[in-house]
Amino acid sequence: MANFVAFEDMAVGMTASTGKTITEADILMFAAVSTDTNPVHLNAEVAATTPFKERIAHGMLSAGLISAVLGTKLPGEGTIYMGQTLSFRRPVKIGDTVTATVEVIALDPVKKRATLKTVCTVAGKVVIEGEALVMPPSRA
Repeated sequence: MANFVAFEDMAVGMTASTGKTITEADILMFAAVSTDTNPVHLNAEVAATTPFKERIAHGMLSAGLISAVLGTKLPGEGTIYMGQTLSFRRPVKIGDTVTATVEVIALDPVKKRATLKTVCTVAGKVVIEGEALVMPPSRA
């Protein structure tokens, strides 16, 4: 049985979350897959000269956790991710545990679309915030 919340069963205020501790391996694999080899992510000496003073994770690595929530929890399997705004508020460092949370904030019954507030936090502090537009699975 599929793991999803059908559009018809969604309600404003519904939430879901997932979390992950960011590792050295995550950053190296993300750099390889994305081809983003910016030294701030990979080179401690270069990163030490930046305002962050140490290596930081790729912002899109943490943002990918939002996609994980949308595709596996709310709405879940079969969801079509249509759009996303992102504001990066704080850096994520190796060893940080990022929690991505989505909250249904609007439903469009004519188009069967849902808008969700998206937030990633580390130790209760916002590191990314934005909004997602999705087409959830439908029972119709």
